[in-house]
Amino acid sequence: MIMPSKTVDMKSEELLEWLGISTTPKKLISEVTYFTCLKMLSETLGKMPLKFYQETDKGILKANSNEAHKLLKVRPNPLMTPSTFWATIEQNRNHYGNAYVWIRRTFKKARYGGSYKVQDMWIMPSDSVQVLIDDAGYFGNKGRIWYSYVDKFSGQHYAFNSDDVLHFKTSHSFDGIVGTPVKDILKSMVEGGLESQNFMNNLYKSGLTAKAVLEYTGDLNEEARKKLVAGFEAFANGSKNTGKIIPVPLGMKLVPLDIKLTDSQFFELKKFSALQIAGAFGIKPNQINDYEKSSYANSEMQQLSFYVDTELFILKQYEEELNYKLLNEEEVDQGYFFKFNEKVILRTDSKTQMEALSKAVNNGIYTPNEAREFLDKPAKEGGDQLVMNGNYIPITKVGKQYD
Repeated sequence: MIMPSKTVDMKSEELLEWLGISTTPKKLISEVTYFTCLKMLSETLGKMPLKFYQETDKGILKANSNEAHKLLKVRPNPLMTPSTFWATIEQNRNHYGNAYVWIRRTFKKARYGGSYKVQDMWIMPSDSVQVLIDDAGYFGNKGRIWYSYVDKFSGQHYAFNSDDVLHFKTSHSFDGIVGTPVKDILKSMVEGGLESQNFMNNLYKSGLTAKAVLEYTGDLNEEARKKLVAGFEAFANGSKNTGKIIPVPLGMKLVPLDIKLTDSQFFELKKFSALQIAGAFGIKPNQINDYEKSSYANSEMQQLSFYVDTELFILKQYEEELNYKLLNEEEVDQGYFFKFNEKVILRTDSKTQMEALSKAVNNGIYTPNEAREFLDKPAKEGGDQLVMNGNYIPITKVGKQYD
């Protein structure tokens, strides 16, 4: 775009857009690093199946699904699969700082009384939910948390007590009740990354050509100036005109604004910002395609570190909320609990996996059928017994064979 050499309001939208500074509202999710982090965290949770176990005197055993687990395993509600359900919750939790799920219960009649049955579960968009604390006891229970939800489609207002809402929050919470989104803490960093991305987009649109200022003497009316600008833009703009000669009339001078990305360390700063955003989410460099200092072994350790440093807290929080809100008192007393199967993100190559399973079976840690289950193979008769090397003896008996 070409501007005449005259006084221009430094706050005008025309000048800001010309300098590559966007005046339109920013959509943070379009920043590539921020989007990648949201995608990585939501898909990681979405691909981990939720298991149901019981802790007994014989150890932890697989348990038959209760009503809530059947829903979470097959279809939480008529519109969502379990993968979509968990991924959407995690998206809301990370972007807004909090995620809310309404547990819809219906009364189940019985011969002697009855109980409430979990019918389905619905995600409430986080920007439509407000957390309220009944500090005056208006609802009969002072200090209790309530959730106010306004349906943006129907405009209908709902109020749910805390027992009917699954509330998942980020670790950035200063009161323990609501979480703070990462985008608020890193607002300047994320917006800076978005601006740098918009700057590159504008460069591509202009055929990677630098902006220029046209100097001329005298004054032109608005119509003449527009025609002059349009004529120069026809030669200068677009990748198809890159490298072509631009004719300049006598008495005018076209001065390019030569801004070199290397001089301003543009890419180094952009990369530094990307690593900081990823670090705030707990995402490792190789997960945002930064392999500068990565090797195969290093990438494998980064994956393990991602589980231990990032996902472990997230999963523990989810499991604790599910166990408290979806299990009745009798089920808790009997040792039932929900647990995500984190092993799906720790799977290695087939050779390493077979070696690990073989060692576990040969040393009496897994039964053959348990090892077969990892490989999605059916159980076999006699495979439920632990086996190990017969040459092993208790440490207290070492040497007694020579007496």
